[in-house]
Amino acid sequence: MDLGIAGKNALITGGSRGLGRQAALALAREGVNVAICARGEERLNETAAELRDLGVQVSASVADLGDSEAAGQLMNTVGTDLGQIDILVNNVGGSMGTSDLLSSSIDDFQSVMDVNLWSAVRLMKLALPGMKERGWGRVINIASIYGREHGGTAPYMTAKAAMIAAGKHAAMTLASDGVTVNAIAPGSILFPGGSWDRFISSNTPEGVEEFIERNLPAGKFGWPEPIGATVAFLASVHADLIMGACINVDGGQSHNLF
Repeated sequence: MDLGIAGKNALITGGSRGLGRQAALALAREGVNVAICARGEERLNETAAELRDLGVQVSASVADLGDSEAAGQLMNTVGTDLGQIDILVNNVGGSMGTSDLLSSSIDDFQSVMDVNLWSAVRLMKLALPGMKERGWGRVINIASIYGREHGGTAPYMTAKAAMIAAGKHAAMTLASDGVTVNAIAPGSILFPGGSWDRFISSNTPEGVEEFIERNLPAGKFGWPEPIGATVAFLASVHADLIMGACINVDGGQSHNLF
């Protein structure tokens, strides 16, 4: 299927590994020029080289989007390197070692919200006006099933729920402007260096098996490629009528009916 997005420009945050890397690769294979950012320069450069091998233009920036100034600086860099942003994938995030509500300080909540929510809101506010003016654009927020139902830490669950809500509201506001805003809610996705990789490393094989049996109907952890494929489809010309949706990609892990 031709997704109709060759030559578009995309920004994927947290794009050096895991879900962000797969999103960037999936878009690049469709001929989309890609900008990625991450905090670690070595892995960032490795992924940028992979993307360039696919024959597209690539911009790679070291950025900590928990910093309120970083979003504007990143957009300026990407604008210089690639031009206008047609597709924004807000993927950067994490629970940052937090816990339940009583055990997490207000500063813990703020730090997790800065990375997961406010970085996405800042970038949407910077990218959406241009998309609206041009009459075409795609925003895809990588949330979590734990933004839709109980799970994870209290700050993380709060941030991802707010990310879904902010995107839903933006989608309804822009519904007649040729711009779509949607979310993807991954389940437990395993990749090197990710949170579930650390979970496996820090638990016994019996403990991991018990977690899988209790939580994962597919009998195994998920993997990043289906997330990338879903990003590419939501970014495509075939997804014009998908607006304000939050799509679970979780191997049946979630319990929410909606």
